Amino acid sequence: MNMRKNNKTIDLFAGCGGLTLGFQNAGFQVIAAVDNWGPALEVYRANFNHDIHDLDLSDVDNSVKELKKYGAEMIVGGPPCQDFSQAGKRNENLGRGNLTISFAEIVEKLRPKFFVMENVDQLTKTAKFKEARKIFNVAGYGVTIRLLDASLCGVPQKRKRYFVVGELGGADDFLGFYLDTSLSEKPMTVREYFGDEIETEFYYRHPWSYRRRAVYSIDEPSATIRGVNRPIPAGYPGHHLDTTKDLTKVRPLTTVERARVQTFPKNFKWVGTKTDVEQLIGNAVPVKLAEFVACRLAEYLEDKKSGNEKIYAKPAVQEQLLKI
Repeated sequence: MNMRKNNKTIDLFAGCGGLTLGFQNAGFQVIAAVDNWGPALEVYRANFNHDIHDLDLSDVDNSVKELKKYGAEMIVGGPPCQDFSQAGKRNENLGRGNLTISFAEIVEKLRPKFFVMENVDQLTKTAKFKEARKIFNVAGYGVTIRLLDASLCGVPQKRKRYFVVGELGGADDFLGFYLDTSLSEKPMTVREYFGDEIETEFYYRHPWSYRRRAVYSIDEPSATIRGVNRPIPAGYPGHHLDTTKDLTKVRPLTTVERARVQTFPKNFKWVGTKTDVEQLIGNAVPVKLAEFVACRLAEYLEDKKSGNEKIYAKPAVQEQLLKI
């Protein structure tokens, strides 16, 4: 545990603190965070006592100047992903995709021992990621790349996200064994996580279009929590995959329930407007997903200290990704 505490961590693009809380739960010492959206800063400050800076991370030189004093041994972060997302227009040149490059350049200049970057499942198909990957490589980082399904990592939600984990001077795929062998054999359902806490068998999750289903059972993982939460519209036409046709048995999840599906604890403080809070919840890294990755990294650190780290002889599972 003390070894984890010695890994001083900074959370970039911190949002409301999903990565921060996950890494803290795993025993790491988060000493500072950065965001530049007012509502995110407000919620973060309501829940954490360490420094959070209001910085534009696209200004790499100024960000490095502000953060250098912390001597961080790990940098974590989830650069905004809307330009890569399936739900967006997938135009990585809209501007926010550049923040993936900013993350890589900040890592390159601060040179922490480790970094962890989280992003959507379209990440590795983008030119911006390929550029970031080269920055990490030239800076001397061995990189592990995994697409993780949150429902196999202790989260009652079908949410797929890429994690890119780097070790300065490490081997490529150094964390692969730990991640691959720790996944659950079956997805976690909403009922398994909550028990009787959610008093409904079915719930409504507003779809991008009515070509997709909107009614889910608590006996399956939740669909990806999004940044909007709307009531069932009067003219909802239904979908052949809805888990019930009787809409009298269906309701949307509350804001707090959605946060709980994102595995934020009951005592987490949500402040600000409902619209902003819903957006923060939808954008967050699920706490237990962050904790899953952090725990695997902690296991690797402990094994490495004793000379027993487990690394695949040939990282065939992610071989193509590692060539990017």
